[in-house]
Amino acid sequence: MPLPARSRLLAATLGVLAAGGLGLADVARAQGTPGIVEFRWENDRNYRKLYFWQSETVRLKRAEYYLMLRPKDRKTAILKLSISVPKNFESEIEAKDLKLCKMSQGGIMKRTRCLEEIPAAIELADNGLTINVFPETPIPEDETVGLYMRLFNPFSAGMYQFNALAQAPGEIPVSGYLGSWLIQIDPN
Repeated sequence: MPLPARSRLLAATLGVLAAGGLGLADVARAQGTPGIVEFRWENDRNYRKLYFWQSETVRLKRAEYYLMLRPKDRKTAILKLSISVPKNFESEIEAKDLKLCKMSQGGIMKRTRCLEEIPAAIELADNGLTINVFPETPIPEDETVGLYMRLFNPFSAGMYQFNALAQAPGEIPVSGYLGSWLIQIDPN
């Protein structure tokens, strides 16, 4: 019994896909930008999502991370920036591969990039679990800044939450929570 025209078209399309014409094994890889929808197990109203961009999301690949702080993410200038690295993010982070920059946030027509490096002392503390950034002058609240990191992605695929704490200029040296970058590492 012959197949109807619609069924023949579907069978032909599946045959092309199976033969590798469109390559089911070829996965479209988007740049490592935050997704439109984000699912969290414990939805806390104190959690604030921060913008980031990463050049590669596959595990063990060389990647560039731009952890950005936009003017809407903070209310005051920044005297000290502390970024907590998750314990299970098993990648070697070195101070020489980090820099603080004035950033240009990318989009469809332009790429996220570092416009100008901001002079700062960067140190790793707590066995690499905290990145402390001390800019030479306080970072004004009206500039988009970011921490640029160049590293190899960790072996384990999964989601990793980096938290940003900032100390504002003033009499009391207390760091406040700015938000978090939720970075995803994909398997091969």
